[in-house]
Amino acid sequence: MKKKIGVVTEEEKKEILALFERKNGLAELAKIVKDDDTMYEKMVRDMGATSTRFQQWWDTMAEKYQWESIEGGNWEIDFSTNEIYLRFA
Repeated sequence: MKKKIGVVTEEEKKEILALFERKNGLAELAKIVKDDDTMYEKMVRDMGATSTRFQQWWDTMAEKYQWESIEGGNWEIDFSTNEIYLRFA
C-alpha cells in the first residue's frame, strides 16, 4: 500500500532525479567495469558519495516537510507529479 504524504518543489524534484539517475547509471557501470580494478574503485567511491547525497536529500526533505513515517516503510517520489508517497506493507 502507499499513501500520499506530501509534495516537493520542481527544483527539489530535479535534485533527487539527478541523484536517482546517477545511482542507476553507476549500478549499470559496475556491471561493465568489474574487471577494471581502477575504474571499479572509482565507481565504488562515486556510488558511495552519491548514495550518501541521495539519503541526505530524503532526510532533509523529511525534516523540512515533516513527512509521516512508519517502521518498515519507505518514501518514494512520483517524478511526474512531484508527490511523495509512504509505501508500506
